[in-house]
Amino acid sequence: MPTISLTADSPRDVTADVLILPLVAGADDAPSTVPGSPEISEVIAALDASASHGELHRLPAAGLAVARTLLLVGVGEENLAEVSEEDLRLAFGAATRSLAGVDHAALALPTGTAAQRAAALEGGALGAYAFTAHKSDVGGSAPKGALGALTLVTDGEDAEAALERATVLADIAQITRDLVNTPPNLLYPAEFARRAEELVAELPLTVSVLDEKQLAEGGYGGIVGVGQGSTRPPRLVKLEYAPEGAEKSVALVGKGITFDTGGISLKPAAGMDDMTSDMAGAATVLAATIGAARLGLGVKVTTYLALAENMPGGGAQRPGDVVTMRNGKTVEVLNTDAEGRMVMADALVDAVADSPDLVMDVATLTGAAVVALGTRTAGVMGTQTGRDLVMAAAGVTGEPFWPLPFPSELRADLTGRVADLRNIGERPGGALSAGIFLAEFVGETEWAHLDIAGPAYASKPHGYMGKGATGMSVRTVLQVLADVATGEKA
Repeated sequence: MPTISLTADSPRDVTADVLILPLVAGADDAPSTVPGSPEISEVIAALDASASHGELHRLPAAGLAVARTLLLVGVGEENLAEVSEEDLRLAFGAATRSLAGVDHAALALPTGTAAQRAAALEGGALGAYAFTAHKSDVGGSAPKGALGALTLVTDGEDAEAALERATVLADIAQITRDLVNTPPNLLYPAEFARRAEELVAELPLTVSVLDEKQLAEGGYGGIVGVGQGSTRPPRLVKLEYAPEGAEKSVALVGKGITFDTGGISLKPAAGMDDMTSDMAGAATVLAATIGAARLGLGVKVTTYLALAENMPGGGAQRPGDVVTMRNGKTVEVLNTDAEGRMVMADALVDAVADSPDLVMDVATLTGAAVVALGTRTAGVMGTQTGRDLVMAAAGVTGEPFWPLPFPSELRADLTGRVADLRNIGERPGGALSAGIFLAEFVGETEWAHLDIAGPAYASKPHGYMGKGATGMSVRTVLQVLADVATGEKA
């Protein structure tokens, strides 16, 4: 993550390797311009530079600024005031993402509002990410790391608050991305648990971990069943953040399948390597909990990481097996590749046991969600209050969510033949039936279920998100916690 700072200097006087500025479209086929910078606008008029959203143009400063070079980023409008905060995040994130290996960049919106400047800083901080932990310099070609330092040029009010927020958001996004990008041979359930303990060691959080023996003794049949085909056994991690005076409580549950082969119901080989990302939900709720503690939010947060590796080893569960879940319900495992809902269900039973005001789970749960919503939009299901909280928070963060229903007719398909439930329904509405399955373990608690299967892991870059782990949804989860803490939307 870059070092983030503020300066009240004029943009042209900031010492940096690169000065990032917005480029808006000219009206009536006029050249694109940089708002508030007529000198730069005059110089670039001859370049016929496109101001299409995210379009980048890097050129020598040539006396126009102290910075060595200028990086102009298109914002897709003729008027900066009409550019949304999320579009600014995406545009400035694309700019910093292009600056791998650069030591220091400054960004400025000479005529932007305080909210727009804050959004641009967030996007710039989120875009300045690179995962190089496993790159070598063999052959003399060292990998380029992320942008080293980022300065927001502003003398506006609330600048310090914007700086703190951008720093925390970039940090929790990096935690999420780093965990998801870590190869599965290096991040297995026990190691994930160890890293969680390490990450929160200096924060006011308590951590407890259940190993495979404790899980079996505790009746966590879903987690044990999914993990029993692997030589690396499952874990359930519980984290608690309980600030003094907190009147509201939220429980978070994250799916942590550290690698998903599908088990006996083996996945096709093509694309299976992406299943290193099947623990993105657990990474997300862990990072959001860290963010709540760092910001000192006045809400109690209890977080569960349901960790297992789904492998087809000799001890793996079979299609047709029946397992007894944490709450005593029995489930026919008709498809071992519907494993996420099994580990999540056990953790949800524990999550609702303390009667929190809200339970929120995050999971790369179904391919059906990707079919329905594509690769950039996440689905949110649950109770009306739970869905509304997530949608309101997403409106603040700019992360794309879409509310999905729980049609009552789909419940019948989950009734088991020899057990209480079956772990899959009919193929149509697969994302919805997975959510309905989870609802059986939530009871009457207010609840939101976030299916992030599409946007959690990307095959191509977009805005402040590069290839691989995106960190999508961690900012929205943190915003929900903030909203519950203030009581604005609780």
